[in-house]
Amino acid sequence: MSIPISTAYGRDLLASVVVFLVALPLCMGISIASGLPPTAGIITGIVGGIVVGILSGSPLQVSGPAAGLTVLVLQLVQQHGVEMLGVIVLFAGLLQFAAGVFKMGQWFRAVSPAVIHGMLAGIGVLIFASQFHVMLDRRPIGTGVQNLLGVPGALTDVLQAGGPHLMAGGIGLLTIATIVLWGSFTPKSWRAIPAPLVGVLVAVAAAALLRLDAIRYVEVPDNIWEVAIVPTAERLMRILEAPILVGAFSIAFIASAETLLCATAVDQMHRGPRTKYDKELAAQGVGNTICGMLGVLPMTGVIVRSSANVESGAQTRMSAIVHGIWLLLFVSVLPFTLRHIPVSALAAVLVYTGYKLAYPKAVPTLLAFGKTEVAIYVVTVVTILVTNLLEGVLIGLGLSLLKLLYAFSHLVIRRQDSDDGRRTDMHLSGSATLIRLPKLAAALEELKPGAEVHVHIQELDYIDHACLDLLTNWDRQHKATGGSLNIEWEELSDKYHQRRAGSVRAAQQNAEAVT
Repeated sequence: MSIPISTAYGRDLLASVVVFLVALPLCMGISIASGLPPTAGIITGIVGGIVVGILSGSPLQVSGPAAGLTVLVLQLVQQHGVEMLGVIVLFAGLLQFAAGVFKMGQWFRAVSPAVIHGMLAGIGVLIFASQFHVMLDRRPIGTGVQNLLGVPGALTDVLQAGGPHLMAGGIGLLTIATIVLWGSFTPKSWRAIPAPLVGVLVAVAAAALLRLDAIRYVEVPDNIWEVAIVPTAERLMRILEAPILVGAFSIAFIASAETLLCATAVDQMHRGPRTKYDKELAAQGVGNTICGMLGVLPMTGVIVRSSANVESGAQTRMSAIVHGIWLLLFVSVLPFTLRHIPVSALAAVLVYTGYKLAYPKAVPTLLAFGKTEVAIYVVTVVTILVTNLLEGVLIGLGLSLLKLLYAFSHLVIRRQDSDDGRRTDMHLSGSATLIRLPKLAAALEELKPGAEVHVHIQELDYIDHACLDLLTNWDRQHKATGGSLNIEWEELSDKYHQRRAGSVRAAQQNAEAVT
């Protein structure tokens, strides 16, 4: 039964309000954590809602600044200055748009679940470690490892010294406690109001009642567009510099992977139109190109806002578009209200977000697919912590590729001959592919003419067309010598066709990694 248009628009309007309330504190918190003014994140949310919402290939997905890019953006700002961020984001957007035009959307989804989980967990640890210091109204110490190791010392210093830093920490702790309690103990009907927004509102009220004038508050200009930094011709020419080009590719790759995996997860939440991945990738490219021209944060499809959109009953892309309009109206008419928000409250929202990302809930799932997957996950997380996000992801992808090469080149052949020499049992395990065809052919050639051969394939993971053809031809030749080959041909055919099923399972695992 189709939903009446008026009802659909009514649901979209209500959903847009919920998404707006979810997006507002996250846009500001992510922006501050990235080293930019809070309104830079709101502008990205506006572009993501209105522009990408109109062009999107995933109608119910909501785009905006994402925690997953926070660490990378902060590193780029520290290395190249906030003036160059727009150039990097601009070219990242152009790369995404080109990838969408040239139908590369599906390729960005071909990432191992272990790497995706590892990337999210590594990002979570980095966000938690850096924003914990901000929650105490202190500056992050430096690298991810330094920030993480410095958490106990910073907490000890604040507890001993007291003063404004302790007050800020108390506001942050109150914010986190409110988020947890609101999500766990309030009636289900109340949970339409996002927990992060409730946490920030409680923090604002507490700071006002206690007259905590010594702590830091959000600073916003009267005109939000003052934060825009339009790239000059001179800055645009610097894209030819290797570090700037690497930064653009890094943002394009990570933002695209996160967006398309998020879109896959959103598709599993509703029964409406499925995602057109190339169209979505091109839309993200347009959005990031505009954000680059304005010198603000890059965007991705964001699972928190998207899931809130679906759960609130959104039916069409209008909910995402209108949420962007709400953001625009709010910061245009009521920007002064943002100055009452403690910075520590926004940092606390990200501390809690980082904790949820970093919690190793994925390990039992990965362990079901083997210890190697867990090892790739751990190496990805550790590498992100000790080096940077891009190197961690690349090393994780490299390990996944090595595992794939090993899996498709590892074939074990065990042979057992009967006492009378008339029967031979061959047990195959691993993968029988073109790479191992010479090994399989040699093993078959060693068998005696006229022997009764039984090939056991229960432990065989996969066989390709070349090895399947080899067995078929050898069976015909062996029968000519008076011998026989006993093998479950139907089961062997299933092994050949398992590649497609495996690809489907991998896509499903990637989607689960985002949710």
